[in-house]
Amino acid sequence: MKQHTKSLRHRLPCVIVLTALTLLTGTGLASAQQQEPQGTPPGMDCAQGEFCMWSEEFHSGEIARHDLRNTNPEECVALPEEMDAKSFVNRTDRYVTVYQDRDCATEGDFSTYPGDGTFVPQAPFAVRAIQIWD
Repeated sequence: MKQHTKSLRHRLPCVIVLTALTLLTGTGLASAQQQEPQGTPPGMDCAQGEFCMWSEEFHSGEIARHDLRNTNPEECVALPEEMDAKSFVNRTDRYVTVYQDRDCATEGDFSTYPGDGTFVPQAPFAVRAIQIWD
């Protein structure tokens, strides 16, 4: 019995240290997985009242912003030649039609999106022009 107790006393500190390390490591991983992402969520850098388009999917890359200060309602507005939008957000309170054609021709693809927070991280086609409706 004395031999068994002596062996247990010798191993007990090692068992306690290993258990403590396991608990600390497990807690660290759990808290690391629960942390919120830092920064602005994708698409939320588009202000209320704006229609924003990005050159890349998932609201990244170059951004073009349109609102009623720089875009007349019902007027076709082409994006610059060097930009095709691949994602967009409608934070206006109006419907906005996006066009595949830079002249808003309906021979290409086009779709209308409602306002007040429509987020499209992957456009169904390359957007080259828009119309904001009254």
